[in-house]
Amino acid sequence: MSSVQTLNVGDDDSDIRLDRWFKRHFPNVGHGLLEKWLRTGQVRVDGKRAKANQRLEIGQQVRVPPVPEGETPKPAAEKARPPVDEKTARMLRDAVLYMDDDVIALNKPAGIAVQGGTGAGDKHIDAWLDALKFDRDDRPRLVHRLDKDTSGVLLLGRSANAAAKLAAAFKSRAARKCYWALVVGVPKHRQGRIDAPLAKLPGRLGEKMAVDEDEGKRAVTWFRVVDNALRKAAWLEMEPRTGRTHQLRAHCALLGTPILGDGKYGGTEAFIAGTGVSRKMHLHARAVRLPHPRTGKDLMVSAPLPDHMAKSFEFFGFDEKEAGKPFTAFEEE
Repeated sequence: MSSVQTLNVGDDDSDIRLDRWFKRHFPNVGHGLLEKWLRTGQVRVDGKRAKANQRLEIGQQVRVPPVPEGETPKPAAEKARPPVDEKTARMLRDAVLYMDDDVIALNKPAGIAVQGGTGAGDKHIDAWLDALKFDRDDRPRLVHRLDKDTSGVLLLGRSANAAAKLAAAFKSRAARKCYWALVVGVPKHRQGRIDAPLAKLPGRLGEKMAVDEDEGKRAVTWFRVVDNALRKAAWLEMEPRTGRTHQLRAHCALLGTPILGDGKYGGTEAFIAGTGVSRKMHLHARAVRLPHPRTGKDLMVSAPLPDHMAKSFEFFGFDEKEAGKPFTAFEEE
């Protein structure tokens, strides 16, 4: 039997789930054994009990208990990354909104996953980060995520230290995030706060969240209606104060106004027939504001709308100037 190990979470493991971290580094440890370790508290992260779906951060320490004879794992060798083709590399570089010695900000296109998952293969941002090394030997590091079908500001750290500080800002809520969405219908209230806990629904139909007062984790979103078009659609500005999976999508559905194109949470009601409006999801991470990892001064990055949302804005007669500067609507909240 092996001895207890305490391993540090490295740069390439930022934001990975704990169970996937074990699969990557200890492939011979089966799911059943890992669940037993977690249930009995033998696996710990920074000295605390952990769950299989907990996401890890750079610098955290994972306690790995002794492994029975015959199951002693060997750390998995890092897979060689396939080269990034020039077309993809050019697309990523063209998406850079801001870059300095510590930070890269991308305008992530809708329809591209941030990390690998079911059906993603090697077609995701994390697999292509070598294209954004520029003058560095090391690739930049992810510090937060956006849904595959959400466009907008995605931040990367250009060093382990910068990535750790950026990730800490998102975790501590020092980072503020402004989203724009087009929704079907108009909320009853022009401005307000949604405070509705969310939990993952059981089943195998893909990850989906629902309001659950008993088991859910607190989820808070501030919203306001910037404009509406004949009560058929509305333009919302939203600021999530927590970071739950699919939070904005679930909260918009709760308002009775699903995000345009979000069939997962709105079903057929998430589409407006007969208009020619794109069926893609209309959710955009408009801006992020947080302390710069080196200077501590405010860094704010904004992203222009993707083509499909810009065309929908034009169709409904919405003027981007109506929103004003990001983060001003909820300053007093």
